[in-house]
Amino acid sequence: MTCSTGGRFETPIASLVCAAILIVLSATPVHAQEFAEEARISPADEAAAPLAVVPENPPEFSGHDKGFDLDGWRNLVPDLAAEQKKTWLFPFTAAKQKHLKSTAIIIGATAGLVALDGYSARFFQKKRSNFTGFNKVFSGPHTGLSTIYVPLGLYGIGLIRRDTYAQRTFLLAGQAVLNSEILTSVMKDITRRNNPADISVGGDFGDTWFKKNPKAFIAGTGSFPSGHTIAAFSVATVYAERYPKRWQKVLAYGLASVVGFSRVSLESHYVSEVALGAVLGKIYGHYVVQRQYQ
Repeated sequence: MTCSTGGRFETPIASLVCAAILIVLSATPVHAQEFAEEARISPADEAAAPLAVVPENPPEFSGHDKGFDLDGWRNLVPDLAAEQKKTWLFPFTAAKQKHLKSTAIIIGATAGLVALDGYSARFFQKKRSNFTGFNKVFSGPHTGLSTIYVPLGLYGIGLIRRDTYAQRTFLLAGQAVLNSEILTSVMKDITRRNNPADISVGGDFGDTWFKKNPKAFIAGTGSFPSGHTIAAFSVATVYAERYPKRWQKVLAYGLASVVGFSRVSLESHYVSEVALGAVLGKIYGHYVVQRQYQ
């Protein structure tokens, strides 16, 4: 089975099939927004008392607690399990017409980008030599390891300074990455889409779905969506929301955007896959931060 009729460019049929898959999987970001609202609203007295709303952006603190964030490590696995449960139960929520409009927007935008993937992929095929230097610096291994080592380095600084706020930020970033990467691996195994680099010059970008053979259970076989991008934006969002100065946000999202662009220039992913990865990472990161205010 394929998501295309075999035409030269991505077809409307491909977009519709991918949209159907996204109804079950990619709608998760809307659910994450629901989590965030739950995290901001205190249900202490549902019968009468007014609800207390926590501000969208966490406040900046003049001083952070000193010590070791043992509670963050202790709660990591239970929090991850709870978030995964809500993630995979989301289709039932959507079936009850909750967040249906937002879900439809995400699906429609992704399907539209999928329909245009052939054009952007051919552009980077033709301009491959123009990005040689950039791709050497921002190769897959380099950007993947950077997403790990940069937060790890900041965590080390937090340990040295005994800054529990910095330590918790690292744990939240890791939690967001784990949540999003589990979803990404399942989506990759279901769609089994060929990477742009798998298509020869002048080849058919309309026939890319359900082509790869899974190597193992939840192995992340396939191209859709971009795992590097979802991880980068998960980390960037957590740090941007925990350290909300303008230059800190620009730095975090700027680095994540470079990672996303490199996945396209390397012909490892299509534009639609990078865009969806950015959305998923952004909302997963936002949720784990807001959840601290339950």
